[in-house]
Amino acid sequence: MPPPPPNIYIIGAQSTGKTTLVTALSEHFTQSSSLYALAKEPYQIKETARNVLKQHYFTASDITNSKSRALELQRLIIEAQAAAETELGETWYISDRSALDAVVYAQQYVGATEAGDLQQEAAWDGIVRRMKAGVVILCEPNVKWLIEDGVRLMPRDESEWLQLHSHFSDLLAGNGIKYTMLPSSIAQLTERVNLVVDQWNGKRVGSQ
Repeated sequence: MPPPPPNIYIIGAQSTGKTTLVTALSEHFTQSSSLYALAKEPYQIKETARNVLKQHYFTASDITNSKSRALELQRLIIEAQAAAETELGETWYISDRSALDAVVYAQQYVGATEAGDLQQEAAWDGIVRRMKAGVVILCEPNVKWLIEDGVRLMPRDESEWLQLHSHFSDLLAGNGIKYTMLPSSIAQLTERVNLVVDQWNGKRVGSQ
């Protein structure tokens, strides 16, 4: 029996087009399932952080105004993301963000030591293992897409935004997770989908 298709992680700083891309990828695979001989369409893991915010009564401002609250929030997000991935078992999925996001935001707004401590959580090894087995796409920031929606945490300026992106790159490299950069110069959604699909198909063929 062939292995399940590789999972896809779309990650990066806020307002880099992740959710739009995840939705478009899900539609692509649903409409093209016969082309790839897929038994079923991918499940979407999405809104994990927002659900944690709502369930535990956090606000985006907690991340910048209280280090203790910020750290607890990131720990809960890691647990929720790991649980969502584990519960799916062999069902393949596309994830809007990842558990790495929590470490990146902890490093930016709490401290490097605390970010390192989060990587000692019981779920961390499984998180890294699954990401290594999947396709990881890091979305590069595009200033034109930085839009306030009243929920997501907004960077103070472009410099902070780019620093978050740098933290993602460093964290991926530090955990030995291979990834593909989706450059902001590729703005057309169809082209962005094609880049991800090419990476996914290459990984899938290589694992068979």
